[in-house]
Amino acid sequence: MPIEREEGKKAADSLRTALKEYNLKFGTILNDPDLASFRALPEFKELQEEARLGGEDIGYGFRRDLKLISEVQAPFRGIRRFFYVAFTAAAGISLLFTLPVLLRAIKGGDGAPDILETSKNAGINIGGIVVFVALYLWENKKEEEQLALITRNETLSRLPLRLSTNRVVELVQLRDTARPVILAGNKETVSSAMRKGERFRAELLRRGIILVPVVWGEGRAPQVERKGFGSSPKAAASLPSIGDEFDQRAQSVVGKSKIKAEIRFKAEVVSPAEWERWIRDQQKSEGITPGEDVYIILRLDGRVRKSGRGMPDWQEIVQDVPPLEAFFSKIER
Repeated sequence: MPIEREEGKKAADSLRTALKEYNLKFGTILNDPDLASFRALPEFKELQEEARLGGEDIGYGFRRDLKLISEVQAPFRGIRRFFYVAFTAAAGISLLFTLPVLLRAIKGGDGAPDILETSKNAGINIGGIVVFVALYLWENKKEEEQLALITRNETLSRLPLRLSTNRVVELVQLRDTARPVILAGNKETVSSAMRKGERFRAELLRRGIILVPVVWGEGRAPQVERKGFGSSPKAAASLPSIGDEFDQRAQSVVGKSKIKAEIRFKAEVVSPAEWERWIRDQQKSEGITPGEDVYIILRLDGRVRKSGRGMPDWQEIVQDVPPLEAFFSKIER
């Protein structure tokens, strides 16, 4: 483990240099199959956080792309912040004119303004400044939370799966055709949940459900064949040719119709440690203790639909999730 962590630090330093000096896109780090084992290490999480925060040295382009997605999802945030700044400035200017009047009112004397009225005006201006500054800071906080969510969704979309035909695909390639249900827990709990799901197999398949079991600890099992940070040649060769952007990746695969034909009731995770890291990050964001048994249901567009502790109630899923041909499924796409 110390050797692995040492290699992780060296890899992170090398990638950080490439981002700073050679204009490496962070999307390449997220996408490269040879870096799958590195993405499961804490050093990748640190590097990703640096890129998300942006700056001139590292990850500026990555943060810019995240902010563009954020603006699409929350188009009025910029307008709201503009008005918060404008109202704060107006209240500040008004306060500057009110303060001298307040001092005259405090001193008293002939022609002195009414102290209660002047104090009221000053209080309104101060209160306005406090409120609008608080709203501005709250908007910034919500934006950072949204950027963190988009980052997690971007990481999720690049996680690899092995279909029943032994073909390895990224999760993003299942968009519009399947609703993955991630089952994370110990081996007995996950196996039991999958056996129960078999009873509803026909109905779940109508809804595009594909089971993705993730057993805690499998990602930490020693792999003799793997050396360094590269994945096995077989796994790397199975991965499709993909670019940096979602649309480019979607166009580079053989075709969604063929992938749809290969989808069965369950799939096997590739790089379990990478999957575990993403699930633990998701648990932290939802206030769940990392390592608990959880299930995560994804929408047809790849976003998280529902999650919870323990294993899912398949009967409830059949009732709540519409079939693929239903109107509400078309809205999800």
